[in-house]
Amino acid sequence: MAIELKRIGEHEMPQGTSALGKGLYVLDLLGEVDRPQRFTQLIKLTGFPKGTLHRILEALLEFRLIRFNEADQTYRLGPRLFELAHKVWDEFDLRGAAAPELDRLADMTSETVSLCELENGSILYIDRRQSADAFGFRIEVGRRAPLHCTAGGKALLSFLTPHRQRELIAELRASNDPTKVPGNEADLLTDLALTRARGYALSIEEHVAGVVSVAAPVLDHRHEPIAAIGVSGPRERLPIDRLHIIGRDLMEAARRISGNVGATAMSINAPERPRTLVHANAECVLPVAAHLGEGPTWSEQDGKLLWLDILSPSVHAFDPATGNNTTTKMSRMVTSIAPRLAGGHAVMTQNGLEFLDIATGALIPVVDPEADIATNRFNDAKCDRRGRFWAGSMALDASGPSGSLYCIEPDASWRRVDTGFTVSNGMGWSPDDKLMYFADSALGCIFAYDFDLAAGTIANRRVVVQIPPAEGKPDGMTVDAEGYLWVAVWDGWAVRRYAPDGRLDRVVGVPVPRPSSCTFGGPNLDRLYITSGRIRLAERMLVEAPLSGGLFAFDPGVRGQKGGAFAG
Repeated sequence: MAIELKRIGEHEMPQGTSALGKGLYVLDLLGEVDRPQRFTQLIKLTGFPKGTLHRILEALLEFRLIRFNEADQTYRLGPRLFELAHKVWDEFDLRGAAAPELDRLADMTSETVSLCELENGSILYIDRRQSADAFGFRIEVGRRAPLHCTAGGKALLSFLTPHRQRELIAELRASNDPTKVPGNEADLLTDLALTRARGYALSIEEHVAGVVSVAAPVLDHRHEPIAAIGVSGPRERLPIDRLHIIGRDLMEAARRISGNVGATAMSINAPERPRTLVHANAECVLPVAAHLGEGPTWSEQDGKLLWLDILSPSVHAFDPATGNNTTTKMSRMVTSIAPRLAGGHAVMTQNGLEFLDIATGALIPVVDPEADIATNRFNDAKCDRRGRFWAGSMALDASGPSGSLYCIEPDASWRRVDTGFTVSNGMGWSPDDKLMYFADSALGCIFAYDFDLAAGTIANRRVVVQIPPAEGKPDGMTVDAEGYLWVAVWDGWAVRRYAPDGRLDRVVGVPVPRPSSCTFGGPNLDRLYITSGRIRLAERMLVEAPLSGGLFAFDPGVRGQKGGAFAG
C-alpha cells in the first residue's frame, strides 16, 4: 500500500506524522543555525503559528531534546541528544558508513580511494576502492603505513590534541624503526597545523616516489579523529591544484560518513551568486589561484600592494603599474603583515609576532601571546597610529570560541584585551581614532569599541553590523577617510560599505563567492583592492567563478586612510 507523504521543510513525512515532522524540523533548524534562537526568530524561520510552535517547543523541552536559557531567552539543543549520540557511536559501523563514499569517490576520481585508522603508531588501511587503471597506485586492506609521511596519517595526527601528537611522535622516535621515525619535529608540527587549518592533508611523494595523496579526517561527536579517507595516485595525473579540489570533496565525504557536521566558519559549500542589487562591480587585476588570499596592505614606500596566501604560505607583492606579482614562499602560515618604522616588515604567523625579510623569507620570532595554546593561530592584525600591533586569534579549525584580541606594544609586551571569539577577523579605526572595529565571522557581526589612542585601550563593545547567515560572513575590512566601513563578505560575492551607525550604504559586486579582505591603495589611496579565496570550493563553483583566489580592484570615489606601521 502506498504511503501518502507530506512535506515539512525539506523533508517528506508519512501522512499522520505532521506533528512529529514539525518537531524534528525545529531540531534540525536549531542544529544548523550559528547561534541559539529566540521564540520570535524561530517563528520567522519555521513559518509555524505561535501556538503550534509553542506546543512543539514545550514537548521538546519535556524530553530534554532542547533547553531554554532564561538569561537571553533563547532555545538551543539539549543534553538528551548527547546521550543518544553516545549510544549511536557505540554501535557505529565505520566501514559500512564509508562504503558509499568510497564508491562515489572512486568513480569520480578514477584513482585509488582508501579508508585508514590509527593503530600502534601507524595507519592501518581497513578498506579501499581500486582504480581500474592498471597504472593506479595499489593499496591493500590490512597494510600498514607511516603516520608522518602519508596524507592519511597526517590527517589523523593533525586533529589529535597537541599532547597526544607529541606523545605519539616521541613513541615513534623511541621505536628505532626507520620507516616510522619523522624528520624535523618542528617542520612536522608546522605541517600538521596547516593541515588542521585547511581541513585536509597532502603528501607529495613523501611516502612512495611518484605518488601523491590527499586525505581528510573522519571526526566523531567529540570532534576527535577516528579514521581518514584519502585519494592516491600518480603525480602526473594529480597535480597540486587537483589535490586541493579533491580535498574539499573528501571533507564533505568525511562529514557524511560520521554524520558530524563539525563546527567551522569556513564553510564547505558556497552559495550561488545572489540576485541582489549592486552599485558597481570590481575587476580582476591579478588572476591568480590563491587558496586563501588575505591581509592586503599598501606599501607606500615602493608603490606595491602586499598580500598573503595563508594556506599556501606565501607573501606577495603586486605592482599595479606593471601588473607583476612577486612571491616569497614561507615556512609557516603568515596571516597579516605591516611595515616597521625601523625598516622591513612585521608579520603575525601561527607562532605569533615575527619580523620578516621579504627578500629571503627569513623570520625572526618576537613574541607569541598564545604560545600555550597549540590549537590556535593568529588571523587578522593591524597597527594603530601609535605603532601598536592589534591581533586576533582563532582555533586552527575554527571549531569553537577560543580566540582573543591582543594588543602588542612596540616593546613586545602584550595584553589580552577581549576574548571569546570564534573567527577573529577584520579590524580598523575611525578617522578620529575614537572607535575601533573588529569582526567575528562566525557570529556574522562587526563590533565597535570606544578607543583611547593614547592609552591603547578599548571599552564598551557593541554590535554595529549584523550580516544574516544567508548573505555571507564579514571577513577582512578597512575604514575610509569618511569613517565608513568597507567589508569583504565571505560567501557573499561582494564588498559592502557601511556607515558608522551600521546602515548599509552600497554593495560592490565581486565575481567570486569568497572575497576575503580589502584595503585602499594607489598614490592617493583612492583604489580599493580586494583579495579572495578558492579553498574548499566545489568544482562546479570554480567553473562558475574561475577567478576565485584572484586579486580585484575598484575605484570607489572615496579615499582610504594611511595604514599604521609597527613601532617596534
